[in-house]
Amino acid sequence: MRGKWREVHLGDVAEIVMGQSPPGSTYNESGDGLPFFQGVKDFGYRNPTPRVFCSRPSRVAQPGDILFSVRAPIGRVNIADRECTIGRGLSIIQPRDKAGSRYIEFALRYLEPTWQAIEGGGSVFGNATRQDVELLSLTWPDEVSDRRIIAEVLGSLDDKIELNRRMNATLESMAKAVFKAWFVENEEAKGWKVGQFSDIAQNIRRGVNPADVSPEMPYIGLEHMPRRSIALSEWGRAGDVTSNKFKFQRGEILFGKLRPYFHKVGIAPINGVCSTDVLVVAPKNPEDFGLVLGYISSEDFVNSVNAASEGTKMPRTNWDTMARYPITIPDGKLAADFTAMVQPMIEKIQNNIDQSRTLAALRDALLPRLMSGEVRVKDLEEIR
Repeated sequence: MRGKWREVHLGDVAEIVMGQSPPGSTYNESGDGLPFFQGVKDFGYRNPTPRVFCSRPSRVAQPGDILFSVRAPIGRVNIADRECTIGRGLSIIQPRDKAGSRYIEFALRYLEPTWQAIEGGGSVFGNATRQDVELLSLTWPDEVSDRRIIAEVLGSLDDKIELNRRMNATLESMAKAVFKAWFVENEEAKGWKVGQFSDIAQNIRRGVNPADVSPEMPYIGLEHMPRRSIALSEWGRAGDVTSNKFKFQRGEILFGKLRPYFHKVGIAPINGVCSTDVLVVAPKNPEDFGLVLGYISSEDFVNSVNAASEGTKMPRTNWDTMARYPITIPDGKLAADFTAMVQPMIEKIQNNIDQSRTLAALRDALLPRLMSGEVRVKDLEEIR
């Protein structure tokens, strides 16, 4: 039988520590000190991704601490997976009972739309104070077992999504390692034909009028594309965007052409439309797919294109610059062999993305029903 549920303030069940930005002179990208997370731009699916480090940290979070954004967009949640330090855009939430940490994580995720509504109304003005966070109301089952079961059910879905993400990262690392061994470090490469990227790749320009696009068609903008990963797993709706777009097809390569968004390269997991700030690239010969992907996703390619980008406020690259990138072209059999090896990996990555989106939809559907009590804990015990 379900135990008693009540409303509690977050400050009643957790300690809140507000972030503090250390001196800018202590920031670095060389790995000196602790990873420094400033806000949601550092957030990943569940754990933040280090970009900057700090040699003199001011506010330190421990592995397992909840990181909660207190600057717009307020209310986003990530979990520290290592010792790290945080800036003013984040706060640390440390549950008084560590066993209840996962439940509080999901309770806070459930409240994200509430913060969005508050921000939209202008009452928080893009910042949340410590008192705002402490007074946040959570639905709280008195029975520890109720909280544990809810966290386990939702957490199992999250854990499978995270497992898929790690599997995709491993597959991508394997493909990059083979590309480097076969086409970069291979001694025979010195005797290969010297050419440029446009010898094997082409820019696909399928312009489309926004009025001719179905509102439900998948849309990919720069905000949806991952950094330093080809596993593109997020997209929106074309109906939410009024600007001009390009069409793309599943399996084509998307490249973010604005310098602030380098390195953003992803393989299209579906057919859809993309922002005109995204270039659609495909091999001229299908057997060169792996070679095209290897070059365009390499650090050297991105750094070279970045250096040649034009503009002051928002520097952009273009296809002409990318097309001139110098490459060595192996014999056709080696390129075809690499493509034959890579394509099953890409298909597995895309299948994992499809599965993860299905799991995320199930989790997101369950979350409000669990937090509102619409789905009973007793029902969860029967399906665990």
